[in-house]
Amino acid sequence: MHFMRFLVALACLAVGAIVGALNVQPVAVDFGIGSAPSTLGVALILALLIGVAVGGLAVTASLVLPLRRRLLRAERKRAAPAQVPPVAGV
Repeated sequence: MHFMRFLVALACLAVGAIVGALNVQPVAVDFGIGSAPSTLGVALILALLIGVAVGGLAVTASLVLPLRRRLLRAERKRAAPAQVPPVAGV
């Protein structure tokens, strides 16, 4: 499994290097309060990485954190000793 992850990471790096090498046109990325000169390939790769990071944070906030809280509550409930009601007439 680790070898497959390594191959996928290597393929992504190769694609990123190819995109960066083929798109060398200069562009100015405007941020509203300023701009930064860059090449088109670098701008594309950075935009993709920022999109992946924002998407990952959105998934984490909307799915992972609520499921972790739910799991923690279930584990606490399971670990708590069961209370046995007293028997009348003993």
